[in-house]
Amino acid sequence: MPTLLIAEHDHKSLKPATLNAVTAAAKLGQPITILVAGHNADAAAKAAASVAGVAEVLHADDAAYVHFLAENMAALIAKLAPNYTHVMAPATSNGKNYLPRAAGLCGCAQVSDIISVESADTFTRPIYAGNAIATVQSKAKIKFITVRGTAFDAAAATGGSAAVKKIDGAGDSGLSKFVGEELSKSERPELTAARIVVSGGRALGSGEVFKKLLEPLADKLNAAIGASRAAVDAGYVPNDYQVGQTGKVVAPDLYIAIGISGAIQHLAGMKDSKVIVAINKDADAPIFQLADYGLIGDLFQIVPELTEKLGK
Repeated sequence: MPTLLIAEHDHKSLKPATLNAVTAAAKLGQPITILVAGHNADAAAKAAASVAGVAEVLHADDAAYVHFLAENMAALIAKLAPNYTHVMAPATSNGKNYLPRAAGLCGCAQVSDIISVESADTFTRPIYAGNAIATVQSKAKIKFITVRGTAFDAAAATGGSAAVKKIDGAGDSGLSKFVGEELSKSERPELTAARIVVSGGRALGSGEVFKKLLEPLADKLNAAIGASRAAVDAGYVPNDYQVGQTGKVVAPDLYIAIGISGAIQHLAGMKDSKVIVAINKDADAPIFQLADYGLIGDLFQIVPELTEKLGK
């Protein structure tokens, strides 16, 4: 039987996390079916059909899925799940919202945030803020799984030629309704998809300094900006900048940690970065134990100098 993968998309295109999840699903060795549930999402369904390794695309077009409300999505997934051995979704805010509900409707337990596929019923996932890796074996009749995207390479977005099949949705459950949203807009890359991330900590002292020091450096590198929880809690930047166990998990090619001591909760969100650079005046800061390169000194001098050098 095939594997069902729930696509993360914006109705026009697939989100990068979907491609990472395809790679995870492929390790099961079964045909992959992608579900694109949305409204006027023909372009997203077409993009899913082009992904290498995908056998079939199910396209549920219904206004009930325009905002991906968990109750509506879960009902659709639970309706389809009995036809599959595994149901997977990226471990994004949406995936973590609707997949547990779908698992509950099917009377199955979920395996969350996996980082490897050992066999059809055995997976690994981080626990204790990433300090230990648990090997989990599921005996559920249907395996519901969320995938940590940073642990898997992205599948090729082109090269596939899957058929797109229109299906009926499960309709509006009436259990919840969309009221509104406030979206932050930025010309910088999305934090979870950026190749370079520049992050700041509480040592920057204020939101004004955070912006003054980090934004010019990020602009030079075409980088996304992140922050530690301490910086977010101090009000320097909005919550969506937070990297860590209770924030976003990133794995860019380059992660620059500025004024971040390296609390275990923060390390859990960025330790898989390819290259880590730390700038901190405290030589004993835990971040240096993880960093590939470390600059010990006054960040208020080092960062402007680094930004200037990059401009030449």
